[in-house]
Amino acid sequence: MSPALRPYQQRLLDQLAVATDKRILVVCPTGGGKTVVAAALMASGSRRSLMVAHRREIVKQTSAKLATFGVHHGVIQAGDNDKLRPMAAVQVASIQTLHARAIRATNMPMPLADLLIIDEAHHGCAMTYRKVIEAYPNAIVLGLTATPCRGDGRGLGGIFDIIIEAPQVPDLIEQGYLVPTLCYAPVDPDLRGVKTQAGDYAVGQLERRMNTDQLVGDIVSHWHRFGQNRPTVVFAVGVAHSIHLRDEFLKSGVKAEHIDGDTPKDERDAILQRLAAGATTVVTNCMVLTEGWDCPEVGCTILARPTKSMGLFRQMVGRVLRPAPGKVDAIVLDHSGAVYRHGLPEDRVQWSLSPDHKAMAPAHQARKLRDKKGLLDCPACETLSVRLGGQPCPNCGWEPKRPGEFIATADGELGLVQAGRATAIKCDPEARREWHAMLTGVAVERGYKPGWVAYKYREKFGDWPQHRIVTPIKPSPEVLSWVRSRNIAWARARAS
Repeated sequence: MSPALRPYQQRLLDQLAVATDKRILVVCPTGGGKTVVAAALMASGSRRSLMVAHRREIVKQTSAKLATFGVHHGVIQAGDNDKLRPMAAVQVASIQTLHARAIRATNMPMPLADLLIIDEAHHGCAMTYRKVIEAYPNAIVLGLTATPCRGDGRGLGGIFDIIIEAPQVPDLIEQGYLVPTLCYAPVDPDLRGVKTQAGDYAVGQLERRMNTDQLVGDIVSHWHRFGQNRPTVVFAVGVAHSIHLRDEFLKSGVKAEHIDGDTPKDERDAILQRLAAGATTVVTNCMVLTEGWDCPEVGCTILARPTKSMGLFRQMVGRVLRPAPGKVDAIVLDHSGAVYRHGLPEDRVQWSLSPDHKAMAPAHQARKLRDKKGLLDCPACETLSVRLGGQPCPNCGWEPKRPGEFIATADGELGLVQAGRATAIKCDPEARREWHAMLTGVAVERGYKPGWVAYKYREKFGDWPQHRIVTPIKPSPEVLSWVRSRNIAWARARAS
C-alpha cells in the first residue's frame, strides 16, 4: 500500500502533471517531504526516470521511499553494486558515481530517462550536474530544493524556467508538519577583515576568528542555560573548530561526539544513531549535516558558523524543524548572528530565478528599514532576550522608552528572538519560590555555604530572596543546567 500524501504534496503533483515547461524547480522547506514527492512522481507514470543526488543519505532515503511505493528501481552508487538493476525503468544515482562511471569514464552508459530529477537542486550550477543535464536534452528536468539560490543568494535562472512553490515554513508550522522555533542570538560577531570567497566567508580565516577559547566557552555555557539538555547538532566552521567544541562539551559533562567528511560511514551512522536514541546528547560537525540528514528527535541546533548565504542558514536551522513525539518547538542558539542578516526561520522568503536578484525575507527587510538592525537586544531582562524593533520584549515585557532614561545593559549574553507570539519565561512569585527551594537543594547536595543560594537567586532574578530559609527540594534539570552554566562562566572569568 502506497503511503498517503499530505494535501500540499498532492497539489504539487497535480501542478506538475499539467506543467508545460521542461525545466521546473520545485521549492519545499526542509522537512516538507521533497523525497516523498519525488518518489510519488516516479511511481505515478510509465516514464523512465533518473533521480540524482549528491549525498549518500539522500540516495538511500529515496530508494527506501520508492520501495514503499512498490517501485522496482536500481541504485547507482559506489559500494552498492548489489543494487545495480540497469534494466529498471527508475534509477536513483549518486551524482559523483554517475559522473565518474558514465561521463568522465565509459564504464557504463547513461541510464535512459524521460524525467531527470535533481535533488538539492541549488547545487545544479556545478559542472557535474550540468554535464548530466546536457546528456538529456529531450527530458523533463525537475529540480527539488528547500533553498533555490546559489551560494551568493542569486537565483537559478539558466538552469530552470519556472518555480512551483510548496507552502512555506510558517504555513507548515500552522498545519502541524513543522515546529516553531525559539531563537537566541547575540549581536553580530566581529568579522571585519574576513575575506569573501564564492559569496560566503573564507573558511580558513573564519575558523581562526571563531575558534577561540572565549567564543567556544560561551557556546557551551549558553547551551547549558538555554539548550534544555535536548539532543543537539552543532554547525562549526572547520574540523578543528568542531573538535574543539566537542572537547569543551565533554569537559562540561555532556556526552558529545564529532563527525566530519573523513569520518568513516559506519562510524558516522553509529554516532547519529546514538544521537537519535539519546545515548549522545551533542554532535558537532563541519558541513556534513547541512543537507540530506533527517533526525526529528534533535530539538536544538547551535549555529557556530557565520554565513552570508541565506540558503546555508535555512538548511542549518531546517535540521531541527521536524516534529517528534513530545517536541513542541525547536531551539536555535545562533552564535553567528545569522538572524540579523537573514531574518527568523519563520519569516517568508521571496525566492527568484533571476541571477540578478537575491533571495530575501520581506518581513526582515521591513524591520531593518524601521530600525538599524530590525532585531534588537532587550536591555532590561536577565537573559537579554532579542526582540523585534519597536515591540515589547517577549521575555520580560520591557518596552522602548524615549531617549534620556538610563537603562542598565549587560554584555555577552544570548537572548530570545521570537516572532508573532510571546513565550515569556515565568517569573511569578511561585516560580521564584520554587527556584529558591531548588537552589537550596543544590547547596545542600554540594555542601555550598548558605550565602551561595542568595547570590545565585540574585544573579537569576535581579534581587535578593524574600525569605532567608526555605525547605530544599530536588533541583530540576533546568536549574542544574543553569547552575552549571554559571559555574562554567565563573571558572572562565577566574582563568582569565
